[in-house]
Amino acid sequence: MQDHRPSHHLVFAERYAAGKERRRFVPRESLADFSPTERDPTAILAATDEGRVASLLPIRYERMAHSSFAFLRGAAAIMAEDLAALPAPGLAAQSCGDCHLMNFGALLSSEGNVLFDINDFDETLPNIDFTVDLRRLCASFAVAALDAGRSDKRARHAAELAARAYRRHMLSLSRLSPLQAWRDRIDLAHVADGLHERLARKLRTLVAATRPDREDDNFPHLESTPLGLHIEERPPLIYHLADGDGIRFDIAGLFASCGATLNPEVVALLRRYELEDTAFKVVGVGSVGTYCAIGLFATADDEPLFLQIKEARPSVLAALSPEAATQWREAQGKRVVHGQRVMQASTDLFLGWTKDEATGRHFYVRHLKNRRLDSVAELFEEHALDDYASLCGRVLARAHARSADPAVICGYMGKSDVFDDAMASFAMLYAARNTCDHAEFLAWRAEASNQSRRSAETR
Repeated sequence: MQDHRPSHHLVFAERYAAGKERRRFVPRESLADFSPTERDPTAILAATDEGRVASLLPIRYERMAHSSFAFLRGAAAIMAEDLAALPAPGLAAQSCGDCHLMNFGALLSSEGNVLFDINDFDETLPNIDFTVDLRRLCASFAVAALDAGRSDKRARHAAELAARAYRRHMLSLSRLSPLQAWRDRIDLAHVADGLHERLARKLRTLVAATRPDREDDNFPHLESTPLGLHIEERPPLIYHLADGDGIRFDIAGLFASCGATLNPEVVALLRRYELEDTAFKVVGVGSVGTYCAIGLFATADDEPLFLQIKEARPSVLAALSPEAATQWREAQGKRVVHGQRVMQASTDLFLGWTKDEATGRHFYVRHLKNRRLDSVAELFEEHALDDYASLCGRVLARAHARSADPAVICGYMGKSDVFDDAMASFAMLYAARNTCDHAEFLAWRAEASNQSRRSAETR
C-alpha cells in the first residue's frame, strides 16, 4: 500500500528509500547524457537584451567575447533552455539559478565571522530540481579549466570533485536535525587551513579584508568636495546620471521606499546615515545593461556606507517552474530577497525590495561589499582549483539543504561515485557545447560589426 504521509512525517530510512526509488524513473547514469537540441544561442541572448540600456550592451558582449568561460557566465539563459530539456529526478530545492564558480564569495555574518557562500541570486527560483544548480556548477569548472589550458582529464576531475563534495556534504547534513543543518556554516578562517597554499592565501586575504578597495576599479571610491563626500566617477562602469543619457529612474526614491521591507532594527540603524550621493553602476557579466545604482550613505562624521539597488528581472529558470515564476511575476525583487534568505547561511542585513512605479521595473537593495575572488586565474596553481571545486560543492549542498530534504536527495545520489561520474561526464559534454556556442557568438558579433561598418561607409 502506498504511503501518503507527508515526507516530513517519515523517518530517515523511509525518506532515503524514497529518494533511492527515484532512480527507477531517472537512473543516475542518465544524467551523464547531453544531446544538444536545436536552438540559436545568439537569438536567446538577443531576447534577454530587451529592456536593457542599449548603450551598455557593447560592454556586455565585449566581456562575453573574452573567453569561453566569460561567455558561459553571461549565457545563463542559454544553459537554462538546455537544462529544461534534460531528465531530472524531480527533487526540488530553492535554486540559485546562476550557479557558476565565480558566483561564490566571502560575506560577513552578523556575528562578525567571514563565511564562504553563494553571493548572486538574480535568477533564484523555488521548486527547481537540485541537479540544475549542480550541473551549471560542474560545467563551470570544466569550462574554466579547459579555458586555462588544462587537459580534459584535469577539467573533468575538477567537475567531479564539485559533485562529490556536494554529495558527501549533503550526506553529512542528512544525519543532522533540520535545525542543525540550517545552522551549518562554511567559515573561511577554519577551511583555509586545509586548502592548497595559493587558495588558502587568497581566502585569508578575504578574511582579513587587507586588500585596499582602490585595487578594484569596479568598486566605488570616495572623493571629498566642498559639499561633502561624493562618489568618484569611473566611466564607463560608475558614473552620475545626466540629462540625455536615456536612463530614467528615481534612485533616491527607490532607496527610501526599500525601508518598508527592511526589519525594524535595520531601519533604526539606517537612520544614523544620510544619503549623500548616487551613481549608476555597471555590474557583472550577465547583468550588464540592467538598471543598477549605488547609494553613498554617510554619518555626520563622514563614515561611509554603500548600498546597491539592482534591477530584478524574471528568472531565466521560469520555464523549469512556470508555477513559481507566475507566483513572483509582480514581485521580482522580493523573489531575489526570498531566495537569498533561504539559501545563504547568514543574510545581508540590508536586503529589501521595491518597485519603480514610473517605469514598472522591480528592484532589490543590498549592502555593496568588495570581498570576492578577482578572477579564475587566481585559482590555477597545482591543486588549487580542485580545492575550490570541493569548497563550492560543499557550499551548494548546504544551501540546498535549507529548502530540500537532504535524506531524499542522498537516497537518489547514493554512496558510490556513480552520481559524481555522471555529473562530470555531463560537464565535459556541456563544455564542448559551450565552446561551439562561444564561436557562434563571436562570428555573430563580427558580422554585426562588419554590417555596422559597411552601413557607416555608405552614408
